[in-house]
Amino acid sequence: MNFVEVILPLALPKTFTYLVSEAEYDYIKNGMRVAVPFGKTKIYTGLVLSKHHNPPTLYEAKEIHQILDEKPIVNEIQLQHWQWISSYYMCTLGDVFRGALPSAFLLESETIITYKIDNEVDKNDLSDDEYLIFEALQKQSSLKVQDIILILNKKNIFPVIQKLLNKNVLSLQEEMQDEYKPKLIRYIRLHENYASPENWESLLNIMKANKQKDLLLNYFQIIAQDKKPISVKHLIEKANSSTAIVKALIDKNIFEDYLIQEDRVNFEKNKVKNNLSLSNAQQNAFFEIKAHFNSKEVCLLHGVTSSGKTEIYIKTIEDYLKLGKQVLYLLPEIALTTQLVSRLTLHFGNQVAVFHSKYSNNERVEVWNQVLENSEKAKIVIGARSAVFLPFNNLGLIIVDEEHEQTFKQLDPAPRYHARDVAIVLANLQKAKVLLGSATPSIETFYNTQSGKFGLVTISERFGKAPLPEVQLVDLKDSYFRKQMTGHFSQTLLDSINEALNLNEQIILFQNRRGFSPVLECLTCGHVPQCTSCDVSLTYHKFKNQLRCHYCGYAIAKPTHCHACSSTAISTKGFGTEQIELELASIFPTRNIKRMDQDTTRGKYSFEKLIDSFKNREIDILVGTQMLAKGLDFDNVTLVGILNADTMLYHPDFRAFERSFQMMTQVSGRAGRADKTGKVIIQTYNVNHNIIQQVTNNDYLGMFNEQLYDRKIYHYPPYFRLIKITLKHKDFEKLKEGSFWLYQVLQQNLQMSVLGPEEPAINRIRNEYIRTIMIKIPHNLGLLTTKKTIQKILNSFEAISQYRSIKATTNVDFY
Repeated sequence: MNFVEVILPLALPKTFTYLVSEAEYDYIKNGMRVAVPFGKTKIYTGLVLSKHHNPPTLYEAKEIHQILDEKPIVNEIQLQHWQWISSYYMCTLGDVFRGALPSAFLLESETIITYKIDNEVDKNDLSDDEYLIFEALQKQSSLKVQDIILILNKKNIFPVIQKLLNKNVLSLQEEMQDEYKPKLIRYIRLHENYASPENWESLLNIMKANKQKDLLLNYFQIIAQDKKPISVKHLIEKANSSTAIVKALIDKNIFEDYLIQEDRVNFEKNKVKNNLSLSNAQQNAFFEIKAHFNSKEVCLLHGVTSSGKTEIYIKTIEDYLKLGKQVLYLLPEIALTTQLVSRLTLHFGNQVAVFHSKYSNNERVEVWNQVLENSEKAKIVIGARSAVFLPFNNLGLIIVDEEHEQTFKQLDPAPRYHARDVAIVLANLQKAKVLLGSATPSIETFYNTQSGKFGLVTISERFGKAPLPEVQLVDLKDSYFRKQMTGHFSQTLLDSINEALNLNEQIILFQNRRGFSPVLECLTCGHVPQCTSCDVSLTYHKFKNQLRCHYCGYAIAKPTHCHACSSTAISTKGFGTEQIELELASIFPTRNIKRMDQDTTRGKYSFEKLIDSFKNREIDILVGTQMLAKGLDFDNVTLVGILNADTMLYHPDFRAFERSFQMMTQVSGRAGRADKTGKVIIQTYNVNHNIIQQVTNNDYLGMFNEQLYDRKIYHYPPYFRLIKITLKHKDFEKLKEGSFWLYQVLQQNLQMSVLGPEEPAINRIRNEYIRTIMIKIPHNLGLLTTKKTIQKILNSFEAISQYRSIKATTNVDFY
């Protein structure tokens, strides 16, 4: 008898054995998808892990429904990689399988199918089964897989759905439609015959029509003032003219118009491909990286902000492409892919593919297949953390940019992996190299370079010898005392904003909290509206005039009076990006002010819209949360303001100081990236705080040594490994009792410190109470044996009937 071992996309601790015929056994290869029955009625898409002839002992093997692929969509190296993730991060293979594959590959009996309205369908092109589904979707808006099984009266329906998806007739529920075409702005410049100022006088002399002459004079005036590209719209408004006059001048070959779609405003007429020349510092770093790769698998490029790390990456990528290798370029934030894609496509053209969660199912499947086939279109893959799961078969280099970012860590659902660490293991399996890059490396990574595990290359100067921005501290205590505050802005910050605006320069303001204000309080009785399902106050969002919970999404309209004492004296406490945006609008009514946070960037292309506008200098001031701190590159930003540095410093987390240093240094690095000197103003109540002084002096080593000393004393990484077990239940007493039982058993069986069961700062979310237990594992104890012990104890915990309803999740390296 022939059997296959199948991974199901469910959180089950083991794989399942299914029966196949002789012909199927010969045809099936590891890594192919199969549709299999599971339970009484459900059908799932499983993945073949191995083939064998041993029947299962505990149950009778069912037959598979059908084979879904002609060739494997997952390769052997990936399967090994998944098994490592499953064992290291203490999750099931099913979790990894579900997290790794685009959901379009995982058709199952719960998937909801809808009809694509905007699509012309040729009915003659459809088979009988396809037509039946098409007809059913004309009569009702959506169908479940179960409904289609009843309509067609057969169980084997996945190929029919797949064909309809390929013909673009159906869409799956997860897809979001958001059509965005990059905004094409029409700019105008003098024809090349008149480009030099010497020809301007003769040009004015030959002009007869007054209106045309007037328009031309206005053009010269704007050019003298702004020294930046002039849009047709701006010129017409300034000259009080019309498009007809502009068209007449274009027809006479005096002006020519052009469209700007690329990110950066382009002063050269044509960009030359591959005109990349490295500075001496970059060239030295590039050779040092090559030298490290001869002896080490991983190298850290530690360069100050705007030192030109991307150019070094491009040069390194070129080397690997010449060898015919694939390259994976990981970024922490989807926002960054926009800028990077435009920079890399200038060099590598159509060899670049992009993979992240804002892409639709079909787009992700296309990239998956291109990588699998080692296609020319996907030699370089740029992606967020999920791109580490792509089916590379000839990977040569992985670049992890901004490697210190916490967004590389997946929080929920399982697998709770860290993309940087997973990428290093993948590179090891693929015999590839890893280049980590950051201006503020994480303490663990820098510690690995000090202990000789990773190579280290340092660049301590900015590209083009541009100076680092000047950092100025503003003492908020003193400013409030002297009544020198306008809203949340000190006089120093306002003066600097005015100065930058007068020079037509752009400004970034940073406040790491979205919404208008985090607390609405009654001044009479002190009542603060709370979320009904979570133990947290509601955040006030002024634009929607509602109070919203950022944990579960619960929202109510803003109350006109206090719910406890009916008083109308209600005031807001604290401030978020929304409030800053409104204050700025009242101080600078004529300026264009936008904000960039989770609320304004929900759509697929919303990042692009904002970044395009900022690049094209349509926005004067951009207010944002930590999205702004990542490696964005705007050459006209000369001022960065951090409105309150203290909110980050006093976060209850052992990494708060390290994160604050990274965040402030990264935000500061957005200023003065071209030939203009940048300035950073940090508002704080604690000017003499060590971290703030280290940011001011750009003293990474000082911060590193100080934090390392503390970590050693208090048993934190990199000296200890951490595992956090989170327990959740709706019944407070049951959770308390269960968490104590688990804590005691862990403490008795593990010869190391077990802390807890502790209530976190927010101890109830979505009506579930939360307790956490933390285990600190010293490096001299075996990690694998400790994890096995913990897993056994968790299995026993689940076996106790009264604790079975308590949800336990394990998070390895949760920081």
